[in-house]
Amino acid sequence: MDHNDLAFTPALELAELIRLRAVSPLELVEVYLERIERLNPQLGSYFTVTADLAVADAKIKTELLTTTSELPPFFGVPISIKDLNAVANVTCTYGNSALLNNIANYDDGVVTKIKQAGFIILGKTATSELGSFPYSEPTGFTPARNPWNLAYTPGGSSGGAAASVAAGLSAIAQGSDGGGSIRGPAACCGVVGIKPAKGRVTKAPVGENLGGIAVDGPIARTVADAAAMLDVISGYVTGDPYWLSDPQPSFLNATEVKLNPLKIAFSTKIMPFGEADINCQQGVLKTVQLLEQFGHQITEQYPDFSRLIEPFKVVWQAGVAVAGIPSAALQPLNRWLLAKNGSVGEYLQALAQMQIVSRQIVAFFDTIDVLVLPVYLHSPICVGEWADLSPEETFAKIVHWVAPCPVANATGLPAIALPMGFDNNGLPISVQLIGKPAAESTLISLAAQLEAANPWIQHRPAL
Repeated sequence: MDHNDLAFTPALELAELIRLRAVSPLELVEVYLERIERLNPQLGSYFTVTADLAVADAKIKTELLTTTSELPPFFGVPISIKDLNAVANVTCTYGNSALLNNIANYDDGVVTKIKQAGFIILGKTATSELGSFPYSEPTGFTPARNPWNLAYTPGGSSGGAAASVAAGLSAIAQGSDGGGSIRGPAACCGVVGIKPAKGRVTKAPVGENLGGIAVDGPIARTVADAAAMLDVISGYVTGDPYWLSDPQPSFLNATEVKLNPLKIAFSTKIMPFGEADINCQQGVLKTVQLLEQFGHQITEQYPDFSRLIEPFKVVWQAGVAVAGIPSAALQPLNRWLLAKNGSVGEYLQALAQMQIVSRQIVAFFDTIDVLVLPVYLHSPICVGEWADLSPEETFAKIVHWVAPCPVANATGLPAIALPMGFDNNGLPISVQLIGKPAAESTLISLAAQLEAANPWIQHRPAL
């Protein structure tokens, strides 16, 4: 198989090729490392490339192929890890240049599961500083760019992760989502991103953090790849403060399930911010048209998110304080957010209010199976577009842009972002599906149905 074709082959197919001995883990790693060396300088997808570690791991796995018949699901498949997650003996910067020499001495729980599944880690992908922003341009690092149009952002904070998948610099990626940070980059880069339900994926070694709004999840080229990776990273780790039982059947099996007609609501606007732009509207309306053809029951409505905005902002900005980095070492917007942090009592009041409003929003899903929304309210911004704005102006623009996303984080509901086409700038158009509590399987089945009717795997950026 041509090296370019290998680089864009779905992760599950790569795992099968390895099992068939049609390609070796070492060959695959060399394909991706060559592309990273050639393309990462312009894309900025990776902060750190762990070439030596990846090659050493690939050599061991290639040798094991001759002696081992029982292999984990993604044995020998290359993956990227977001630089908010610790990988033992690898730099972990959290997008802060003061931490360029910070070498992790442990694996995060999700990384442990990724290694147990047989993945080979290629490196750490670009994020915004502390994961705070929906673009990935921290001071002291090469800004991450969108592989479909280098003038634009790949989103954030999992911008490097989504770009690495879209550009063929990794087979699949790990990301995290505390306010849209998987779904937004997946939308910007035209790939699949799943924000799992609260409690689905461990945050070990951390326990409770910011009301559980942030969760790790997969970014992939296909729904099946994302579902299979979610199977891998799901499940309880000793000491988790809350968790969900494993699904029956598996998330991967859910891609084959034929759904009965669902009750599906949709909206192209989020109040008080108003309508999404024409491209984001187009993604929703195209999706709704397909869902009607599948026989699902469609209604135009959505729950009121407006009372969630203020308490969520208080909880979210507390993440800057939790990081424990001195104010002087932060970018201006994070410094401003840190200064805005109130007392512990104010934080707890906001957390309680967020949970009260979230309970009312979850009740909306008593009579609705899936909510279809834009991922963001407008198309991707250019790299550096907001760089000269004040922190107050930037924050207001961020809150508006990502408005459809935080509801899934606050409520703990699962959500998935799917590509639906391209705009006039050659940038992907996407859509977001939000499901009932712990109902990733329904979302995955529905997403697979949409993918079959509107395949996107054949599209590649012209790098």
